[in-house]
Amino acid sequence: MAKLYPEFTEAELRAFSLEKGALPRHVGVIMDGNGRWAKKRILPRSAGHRAGMEALREIVRFSHSAGIEALTVYAFSTENWSRPRAEVDALFSLLEEYFYKEIDELDANGVRIRIIGDASAFSGKLHDLLDSAVRRTSGNSGLCFNIALNYGSRAEIVHAVSSLIDDGVKSADLSESIIDSRLYTAGLPELDLIIRTAGEQRLSNFLLWQAAYAEFVFTSVLFPDFTPEEYAKCLVEYAHRTRKFGKVL
Repeated sequence: MAKLYPEFTEAELRAFSLEKGALPRHVGVIMDGNGRWAKKRILPRSAGHRAGMEALREIVRFSHSAGIEALTVYAFSTENWSRPRAEVDALFSLLEEYFYKEIDELDANGVRIRIIGDASAFSGKLHDLLDSAVRRTSGNSGLCFNIALNYGSRAEIVHAVSSLIDDGVKSADLSESIIDSRLYTAGLPELDLIIRTAGEQRLSNFLLWQAAYAEFVFTSVLFPDFTPEEYAKCLVEYAHRTRKFGKVL
């Protein structure tokens, strides 16, 4: 399959008011507002999730074309199991559909897929699809597309520390870098930017450790309406920030 979304030229980036050197390397997105989008249109929540899936497709394409190295999206949290069973089943069905439809395009464009979270909770068809997508794209060198499934940041930190204890690492030898190496995001660029859609201004247990020095951008746009143009606005806002990392500049 031919590449469908090559990297933007400098002129194309400028059309979005973006400059390559000012882009974040790693972006996290809390995809919020699917249900509210559907409710406004008197549609079932599943219709909102489907519209969100379409929006995500364009965000992945834009991220790749802009030259962003890693995109991490919050798709299903450890708390989302408490939602009605019908909604959870609809979400999983959409995930299956996404991988069936998108894997060829993602692979052809060099996108590398990683699943972060406790994937052991998934079984059957979805588990096989996730595993196949990860293995198939593991050698790709383009955008690293991380999908947070059954993910909670506190559980991630507990898992990291537990693995160190199991390996006999002594407390005197603990360091931030050692803990970082056991997180699901090990090996990725530092998280530069977290975007949350739909007007909420909280992290909801998403990448708490990784967000230590990340910039936050909150937008009132519901995720199904989060177009590449809206995404670019968030990237421009990030580019205008002065990042101090605790230092006096």
